[in-house]
Amino acid sequence: MTTPLITVDADVPFLTFNVPESFFSLPLAATAEERAALSDAFVRDLYSEGDDSLWTPAAPFYAAMAEQLTLSGLSYSALGLFSTDDGGVVQCAFTVAAVETNQTDPEIAAHGILAALAREPHHDARWMDLPCGPAVSCVTLREVTISSELTADQEEKQLLTGQIQVHVPFPTGPYTAVFTLHTASTEYWNEFCDMIVSILRTASFEPAVGN
Repeated sequence: MTTPLITVDADVPFLTFNVPESFFSLPLAATAEERAALSDAFVRDLYSEGDDSLWTPAAPFYAAMAEQLTLSGLSYSALGLFSTDDGGVVQCAFTVAAVETNQTDPEIAAHGILAALAREPHHDARWMDLPCGPAVSCVTLREVTISSELTADQEEKQLLTGQIQVHVPFPTGPYTAVFTLHTASTEYWNEFCDMIVSILRTASFEPAVGN
């Protein structure tokens, strides 16, 4: 599905990208009324086998979450849920933000981003050439400690999480789009890497004819 970037900043240039059907987009919007309406549709879609006893209390929670995400600068946020061959489910969180910069040349901006990210020894930062222009990817893997109070067997656990973040400078203004995918389902890491590359290849800064 084609997704336009939603932002409360009217100066952010146009951007669209396609996401898989298994992405459930959080109800980001500029007004409380829009968030309330989108939240109601979101919970009915996410919990499709539920009913009003679940949807009614869940919708305000996601509306409040969407407000905080919008205020933090995010322009798109979604949960990705995917079924596995053995009947399980893996998930990821996917967000897009438009960050204002002082650089209007995407090539120069991308080189600066790569130099900055490469300074961190735990970052795997690489140059990317996308159909929409230059970009920089940054992969990080971290081990998170889960306290014993939160585990089923009351024992402390170590959980490996992965993050793919791709910075795509706008060719149409002094902004950079930051695409971030985060998952604890690292056993499907290759599939998630392929998925975000597929999403990025659909990114477009040009409005469709007729828009």
